Amino acid sequence: MKRRIRRSEQEYSIDCCALCKLNENCPDKYGEKITLKSHELTVHYFCLLMSSGVYQRGEENEGISGFLVDDIKQEVSRSYRLCAVCKKNGASVGCYIKSCRKMVHFPCGKQHQFIFQFTDPFPSYCKDHSPTQSLPVSSCVSEPLSCSVCLDPIEAVLSYSVLKCPACHCSWFHRDCVQNQAHSAAMFFFRCTLCNNKDMFQQEMLRMGIHIPERDAAWELEENAYGELLQVYQHCDANKCLSHSGRTNSSRTGWFQILRCMLCGSRGTHRKCASLNTSETDWACEDCAAAVDATGALFFFITCCAKNTSAILEINRLFLMMGRPSLSGSSAKEILQELASQISQHHPSMPVVVSGNKVLEAAMELVKRSDFKPSHALAVRFTSSKHIPSSGNTRHFLSLLVQQLQNTIFEGPDGAKNLTLDAQALREDVYFDVGCLLSLSLIHGGPPLGFFSRALYQQLGNTEKALTHLPTLFLQIQESRSLEELREAMQSASEYLEVAGCMRPVDSLSDKDTLVEDIVSFHLITRLQLPFQRFCEGLKTLGVFDQVQMFPGAFVSLFCSSPDKLTAETMSALFTVKFSEQEETTGKESAVVTFWRHYLVECEVGRCATSLEDVLIYATSADVVPAIGFSPNPTLSFLNPLDPAGAFPKSQPSSNHLVLPVVPSYQVFKKNMEYAVCQLTVMQAI
Repeated sequence: MKRRIRRSEQEYSIDCCALCKLNENCPDKYGEKITLKSHELTVHYFCLLMSSGVYQRGEENEGISGFLVDDIKQEVSRSYRLCAVCKKNGASVGCYIKSCRKMVHFPCGKQHQFIFQFTDPFPSYCKDHSPTQSLPVSSCVSEPLSCSVCLDPIEAVLSYSVLKCPACHCSWFHRDCVQNQAHSAAMFFFRCTLCNNKDMFQQEMLRMGIHIPERDAAWELEENAYGELLQVYQHCDANKCLSHSGRTNSSRTGWFQILRCMLCGSRGTHRKCASLNTSETDWACEDCAAAVDATGALFFFITCCAKNTSAILEINRLFLMMGRPSLSGSSAKEILQELASQISQHHPSMPVVVSGNKVLEAAMELVKRSDFKPSHALAVRFTSSKHIPSSGNTRHFLSLLVQQLQNTIFEGPDGAKNLTLDAQALREDVYFDVGCLLSLSLIHGGPPLGFFSRALYQQLGNTEKALTHLPTLFLQIQESRSLEELREAMQSASEYLEVAGCMRPVDSLSDKDTLVEDIVSFHLITRLQLPFQRFCEGLKTLGVFDQVQMFPGAFVSLFCSSPDKLTAETMSALFTVKFSEQEETTGKESAVVTFWRHYLVECEVGRCATSLEDVLIYATSADVVPAIGFSPNPTLSFLNPLDPAGAFPKSQPSSNHLVLPVVPSYQVFKKNMEYAVCQLTVMQAI
């Protein structure tokens, strides 16, 4: 009988963890249960990690994850002390504080609020010496109502069982809940459920004894976890399906090919059932179309979720198809090109008549007309000049308009202007009109603006305010180098500071930064709140302001930097060369291309009677590249005259096309080019 009892005890001990003496197989709590039958040894991985007297002296493939079998057995023999919780011997985990004598089994430690840190050197802390959390003294965080993981009510007191996020201080959770989340999400996806912080959150959770597995998330380890993504929806959901082969039948092309909803992908229709042409490939189901047409909620949601540029561009295309404003392109030029798709060529153009140099007056009259439509093309006519080609009137008009708008409601040095407060302009709503005209210029092919200060532009983009151009009165405050200088400067500006509500005692020079920020805030924002609001309303014309707010980085150079100076290299790259189809003329035309590039270089360095800007005006009627780019793109073609010596270049500004004659030498090419370009310049000056 005794022999039989010993045998059962021996069998029981082999199946149990040699360190904690438990038979449970619970990887979430105790780690993987590992058995080495050849050595008659079983341990829980966490029990082994947290044992105080065993170290990883082998390679990963030796023993149990680098813990040698002999070392493990020695640790089992060493663990003779009584457990402080269950009072049984074999306790192998001790408090990391050397003066503390508490020893526990790993499972007993979890029950007795031990904290085990799963970072090298894997320390353990008893309840008396365990790390704790606290809220910042200056925190204004409201008490939590529920656990941010399980959403059950939670006690708003930090303790062993209640933890919080160190980044936002707003996400509180039960220890068991966040441990389950960590076990499921693992290292690559474990983060705060509210603020989405990962680095600080994981470091804090490790400090507080949360185990974060170093593997893929649990949902990625499931077999065929993403199998449903490989299944394509093939079903016609039309109210009346016209396919004789049934709703699931789909041909590769033609009337009975099934198209899926371009937004949700979970509805489908045959082309014929939805009355679509055989060339159409995009279709939206009734639910998605209704949601998009009814509110902008879907538009806003997709804008916030789309992080990838290619994804945003695809969403742009879909929303433009459905009549919504575009989201963005990868650059300001592409964004403006997408917005320009709103300009209709099928409606009558808006006539603009300019008398003399009164460009601004004509533009203001245009936007105040009752029939003004910003999406209609412009038909500009100058009454005082007969020499500007009609195709170049619009570009010339917009170029002059941008120059004159800088001196309306703006103040400051060139290239760094801010809004100014003008009571008369506010009464006449000029701020709105100017914003509208700037948007109109950008979309209809006007030049880059380039005169906004960084502070004014950053207000548009809703980014942090910058300390930039200030009135002379405040420069002394900003440039003060001592407390005495600061106080003297404040005394000189005391009247304005009192009106602005910025007058305050200063005790050190460090108070200067806060003071200057408050002055800038008042000068550029508070006193200009209504004018700035109306200016932004005008800038919303054709969707420009919305795009600036969503993607401020793409537009900053367009608003705040002068256009890049033309160079021979950029001019050469601007024009696409179209050679003739006859092989016998291609060689001669290639030589003319060489003449053209050499001529551009000489224009750049000042060896010609013309400048690069003159050449660009001759070819396109624009002296700078428009903010939206040229449409169509500038091109070069060739003319093979009978008399090369008397052949001159020809320009077609309406199509941005330049025709170069095939001549035998560079001297003839340069002479004829200079004559043609200079002749246009002289005629425009008359």
